[in-house]
Amino acid sequence: MGVIFLLILIPLIIAIVLLAVKSDRLRDPVVIASGIAIAAISIYFAVSHFGGVVFTPWTQAGGVEFFGQSADAGHLAEGVGIAMMVIEAALAVLIIYLGIKYKKALAVVLAAIQTPLLIWFEQTRGHDVPVSSYINIDNFSLIMILIIGVIGSMICIYSVGYMKDFSRHHAGGKDRRPFFFFMMFLFLAAMFGIVICNNMIWMYFFWEVTTLCSFFLIGYTKTDEAIRNSFRALIMNLLGGLAFVCAIIVMGNYFGTGTLELSQVLEVGVQYKIQAAAQGMANTTEPVVGLIATLLAFAGITKAAQMPFNSWLLGAMVAPTPTSALLHSSTMVKAGVFLIVKLAPVLGFNSAVSVVPGFIIGPGFLVTMVGGITFLFASMAALSQSNAKRVLAYSTVANLGLIVACAGIGTAEAVWAAIMLIIFHAVTKSLLFLCVGTVEHNIGSRDIEDMDGLFGRMPKLATFLIIGISAMFLAPFGMLISKWAALQSFIDSGDIWIILALVFGSAATLFYWTKWLGKMTAVVAARESIENKVHGSEWGILGGLAAFTVAVTVTFPFFSKGVVVPYLGVAFSDIPEKTFEALRMDNMIIMMIMAVLIIVLALLFYGRTEKRIVPLYMAGTNEGDNLTFTGAMQKDVPVSLRNWYLEEVFPEKMMNRIGVIATSVFLAITFSYVISISISLYLYIIEGGGV
Repeated sequence: MGVIFLLILIPLIIAIVLLAVKSDRLRDPVVIASGIAIAAISIYFAVSHFGGVVFTPWTQAGGVEFFGQSADAGHLAEGVGIAMMVIEAALAVLIIYLGIKYKKALAVVLAAIQTPLLIWFEQTRGHDVPVSSYINIDNFSLIMILIIGVIGSMICIYSVGYMKDFSRHHAGGKDRRPFFFFMMFLFLAAMFGIVICNNMIWMYFFWEVTTLCSFFLIGYTKTDEAIRNSFRALIMNLLGGLAFVCAIIVMGNYFGTGTLELSQVLEVGVQYKIQAAAQGMANTTEPVVGLIATLLAFAGITKAAQMPFNSWLLGAMVAPTPTSALLHSSTMVKAGVFLIVKLAPVLGFNSAVSVVPGFIIGPGFLVTMVGGITFLFASMAALSQSNAKRVLAYSTVANLGLIVACAGIGTAEAVWAAIMLIIFHAVTKSLLFLCVGTVEHNIGSRDIEDMDGLFGRMPKLATFLIIGISAMFLAPFGMLISKWAALQSFIDSGDIWIILALVFGSAATLFYWTKWLGKMTAVVAARESIENKVHGSEWGILGGLAAFTVAVTVTFPFFSKGVVVPYLGVAFSDIPEKTFEALRMDNMIIMMIMAVLIIVLALLFYGRTEKRIVPLYMAGTNEGDNLTFTGAMQKDVPVSLRNWYLEEVFPEKMMNRIGVIATSVFLAITFSYVISISISLYLYIIEGGGV
């Protein structure tokens, strides 16, 4: 028990310490040592609990559970709950103050509704709801602990050098790095809280802390653009927070005595689906569970920046690059997909909130359609972008959409694909975001078109970028086989529209990654190397992430068999575990062998090729410097390599507009149906019909 609470307390304590540290000489070793310690504790805890033990998502057998029914544990949990409630009230007051200061009325209204609503519930009905397990950790939680603890800590360490350059480039104002590192480590503490909590009130507390951290990190520079985008992120996530509160209230008022435990909601939902399937009503969701799942899925959709809420993540690109890497690869957006994937066993594309056979409107329908549409149109919007961070932002939104769609399908193979996509995306996208940050500080631009000759100026960094880009869409890297598994699960679901969304979205993905990869591998005239300007802390983290990218590709068949498959065997308890033993194992082994061969060949031939340097052909007479050629009318023309961005075919605004409208329609339809069913159910209950 002590170790898991250290994962929350250590980042929290370090955050407070760094808020007071003003000196680089002291801050640098504190951040580096703290990052190493958090990563080490995360690895120790995960490795010591994976083993041969299967951790169940909702039963006490074999699970890691704290704060049981003993008197001492109950008093401690009650004290923690009171402290959380006080902090929630303080945060609400802070949001209201900032909303008034910057004239953001919607932020004020949302904060003034959801926090008092939750406090009212806690002090009335919620006070009497029994809780048997406040914290429950399964294999999926352990995977998230590794992602947060290892990748998140590496991003914090990378920030040591990066933020020095950032402060130098933004000289003239107050050095706010103590506040930056305070928020980064506080973010890690809150994320650990989200993935271990079973008590939904506790999870909501950490959920809202991440919302406020992202608000401050996005608005770090305090420019008008940064403040505007930070409030956009805040408002959209407060909408999700309000849905989260509503879900808690519904949970507390149903299931007989009520419940505040996610595990109990999942248990009721799964048992109902098993019974319904036995009666010929496959993929049918228990009505109250359907309402709760819809509300929580909405909260997850906002946090994961799915359409129509994707604009907050795109606007967040104004923040320092480590913020982009932390919020948009390993933590904040992963909190959204974590919750949705946890709900997957009670979803399913054809699930319905009523017991009427044939109805397809329900939480699974909503999640799948929102995810599929987001994947398609975010991928197409990325085609027209040359700003590297914007390409990464749209790619993040798209990949999260694919994960969300897999969770909505709600089958074991779809959830397998979702979890593996979470792992590969966290590692690879962190590498890409941080590489772009280093490139920007050294060449003065984040535009892909300005990366001509990067292999000559920064060969090591260009190599890391090539590894990261290749890992997003090429064999033998794991993203490809995970997408293939997602496609198979979509085919099995029998819905042609979701299959088409994945096919055409993947085609767009192939196009924009190939353009960038071509830019990285192109060799133009030799230029002076500028890699000596990169901080050592940056090189260490970039090299580590590149190595992780390769390592997870080589080892993921064993990780799948030993960690992910056992989780699925319990989460989908109505399906024999042997079903998962053949889950793409042969293909995974083939991919692993391909990866090993590529590594061996690279090591064998690295530095041993004999190169014959010849002048470049430039569609004209080369002036001899490989930078200029003599063109028409005997004019000197500088060489340039330019990509085609298809702005007229796939305009960014139109792709966003179509995606936002389509997802808004599905949200409106689903919520209208869910609310009508809920009202009917409530009237039926109060008339004596029972649940």
